[in-house]
Amino acid sequence: MNTMPPIASSENRQKIIATHKNILSENLDNIANQFAAGEDINHIVRGRAEVMDIILRDIYSSHFDEGDNHVSLAAVGGYGRLELLPQSDIDILILIAENQLDNYKDNIEQFFSLIWDLGLDVGHSVRTVKECAEEATKDVTVITNLMEGRHLTGSQTLFDNMLNTIAESHIWSKNDFFNAKLIEQKKRYSKSHNSAFRLEPNIKEGPGGLRDIQTIEWVAKRYFNASNLTDLKNLGFLTEDELDTLIEARELLWRIRFALHTLTGRNENRLLFAHQKELAKTFGFPVDEGNAAAEAFMQDYFRTVTNLQRLNEMLMQFLHEAIQLETKADLTIHEIDQHFHLRNNHIELADKDDFTKHPSLLLKVFLVLQQTPQADGIGANTIRLIRHHLHLIDDEFRQNQINKDLFIAIFKEPNFVSHALQRMNRYGVLASYLPAFANIVGRMQFDLFHIFTVDEHTLRVIRHARRFAVPDPKHANWQPLACKIFAKLRQPEILYLGALFHDIAKGRGGDHSELGAEDAITFCLAHGLSQYDASTVAWLVKNHLAMSLTAQNKDIADNDVIQAFAEDVVDGERLDYLYLLTIADISATNPELLTTWKDSLLRELYMRTKRAINRGLSHPIELRHKVQERKDIAMPLLSDKSITEQQAYDVWADLDDDYFLRHTGQEVAWHTAAIHDIDKESLPLVLISESPIRGSTAIFIYSEENDGFFAATTTLLGRLNLNIVDARIITSKTGYAIDTYMVLNQDNEAINENWQKEEIIEKLSKNLKQPETVKAQAQQALPRLLQEFDYKTTVFIDDHNTQDMTLVHIRALDKPGLLAHIAQALYKCNTRVHGARITNIGEQADNYFYITDHNNQAITDEAMQDHIIKTLLQYIDNTDEKNDN
Repeated sequence: MNTMPPIASSENRQKIIATHKNILSENLDNIANQFAAGEDINHIVRGRAEVMDIILRDIYSSHFDEGDNHVSLAAVGGYGRLELLPQSDIDILILIAENQLDNYKDNIEQFFSLIWDLGLDVGHSVRTVKECAEEATKDVTVITNLMEGRHLTGSQTLFDNMLNTIAESHIWSKNDFFNAKLIEQKKRYSKSHNSAFRLEPNIKEGPGGLRDIQTIEWVAKRYFNASNLTDLKNLGFLTEDELDTLIEARELLWRIRFALHTLTGRNENRLLFAHQKELAKTFGFPVDEGNAAAEAFMQDYFRTVTNLQRLNEMLMQFLHEAIQLETKADLTIHEIDQHFHLRNNHIELADKDDFTKHPSLLLKVFLVLQQTPQADGIGANTIRLIRHHLHLIDDEFRQNQINKDLFIAIFKEPNFVSHALQRMNRYGVLASYLPAFANIVGRMQFDLFHIFTVDEHTLRVIRHARRFAVPDPKHANWQPLACKIFAKLRQPEILYLGALFHDIAKGRGGDHSELGAEDAITFCLAHGLSQYDASTVAWLVKNHLAMSLTAQNKDIADNDVIQAFAEDVVDGERLDYLYLLTIADISATNPELLTTWKDSLLRELYMRTKRAINRGLSHPIELRHKVQERKDIAMPLLSDKSITEQQAYDVWADLDDDYFLRHTGQEVAWHTAAIHDIDKESLPLVLISESPIRGSTAIFIYSEENDGFFAATTTLLGRLNLNIVDARIITSKTGYAIDTYMVLNQDNEAINENWQKEEIIEKLSKNLKQPETVKAQAQQALPRLLQEFDYKTTVFIDDHNTQDMTLVHIRALDKPGLLAHIAQALYKCNTRVHGARITNIGEQADNYFYITDHNNQAITDEAMQDHIIKTLLQYIDNTDEKNDN
């Protein structure tokens, strides 16, 4: 019979807990001081694990006989590797001999209970050797954890038997293990949208994170039986430079993770906005009132994970090739040309000295990859050689005409342009050839609008542009108009080059569009493009935001807006390129940014501008023709509803020309029919469009005018969780409100459910009978992400009045209830709102309001303008001076 120490009494148990809590507390203080003093992070991480060893061995000895061969304690996972950060999980395994669990059950329960009472976050399992083998066979994560097992105390024999049963000779062959880890890595990457460059990355699980280093170690351990990275270098698998890169990257990620744990007091591995500024300060970046320090800190991080991801890809491929060679997989070599061949579907350099002899091959390899559709990529040895020879891409290399021609040829190639550029970036070639591009590698912007780093975003723009060349109705982001336009492009490379340069000057100071345009024309002329084509690329770069801003901030139903935009564009070819670049840019900025509303606005702007250009810029449509055009379109639609021309004109007699200029003929017909049929005693009339208009849902409201009507309506729509993207507020000659609100639901989609439409109609109809009774919107708590932005609200009043109205431009943090607060402020100032353009860009709301005074006159008095600005700031920022009566 086995003898075990008696379970500690309650008093002794409390003493053990108190003693070890003190040890843990002292250790946390010590490692925090060591970290602050800049001591070696490897020593700190290992030291934390060694202290845990002491504590767990001591607790084990008070619950088990250390000489008992029926039970054993092992550290597994990260703890098994002697890698513990302040709040890391502590993974341990109790091995128990067959048929002995009942004899040890109470002791095991008390053992873990005491550990939990210490406040330790323990991941634990209790298994026999046989159970370890069974679980490891079923789950690659289990065998990975066990492979890193480290004996702490108890039976060494049990532990050794466990390692033997999970050996490669028994379960998980080298090839099976590699494939499983590769699938695991792909799944892990997909959770981060296959990008290391999102703005709140996970430094442990994300691409280029600590898991990428560990994956290399795990596969190499299975294949080489190597215990650490240094062993891999000694075996010739890693070069000295690669080893240094991996170790330096791991040390930086450990230091960031240590700081995160200390800052949050938990096992936090996400670089959230809430932490980035404080971490920048911890790591010594100069802190100012802006976001420069956080952006610089994050650029260091992103450049580190870029190197890690590059190495991970290359080394995993090396391992794959080594395993295939060992398993005698088909490694037939097919010659491509004198410098390259295809082996195992990967492009390889025929002679390892060819890059030295012919540096131009550093570019040609990517052109060959494009021209070899059966190739899955570039071989690991060739990737290593590319990395090793990047220094050859110098000024002399860039001035060589052969290299210029090769670089442009990559853009002209009909296939795999995006794939080639992605690989050029991953292997460092793109930044080496384009020093300006090197400046944006890893550069982030501390906002919610740009969710990728600038270099990642740029390459995604090119990828989205390439998709237009391959129409696929099944693709989630299929753009039929863009595909049709792309098919007629004279030179698609102009679009790709515009995309490459559109953000290349970010971070330099000044207008990045202007600076990028200068870079673009210099580059294009130097690379053999004609003056016309080079100017087109530069124009695209300079104006890459123009179409988006026009569509979102101006009334594109106004022919004057279309005329002005068309005059800026000048010709149809430029318009085609600009439309495609705009769609690709928005799609690549943020997957949720190109809503159906914005998409439809851009499409309408494109089509109307195209017609204006085709008509001739010297022949704009006259005002009276614009109004009559709307009526002519509406009349047949009204006839179908049995409304005569006289009845229609009776309704229209109450409407100014401004109404017709701001609505389509179809909308005029819809409104006219509703107004004609309504009994004025039953107002307000609320209608909702049956199908989406410009990708959004139109809510039409007809009622007696009330100065608080706009404020009440926006408040009610906000309570219904609707996003207002456009508002056209018009008062008829006899004092009736004719208002149209374009809205989206919380998913930024048009409203399709009938029950939701009925709810909107019911609530608006009921509450707008007495709009003055609608209570003002209460201030709401800011969402987590918005709390990190100290965004200054700005209000501008345009003195150049349009159509006897005053334009108010407001930029503010896009917080819940913002529009309702603005409406309340304008109502308090006794102004009338006649229109609104609502634009949300990340954390920023950029809104325009057309207002008049109570007598429908533009507001020109400076004192009144100052009062409006002051009131708006008070309501938006919720200052103490705000006073709701």
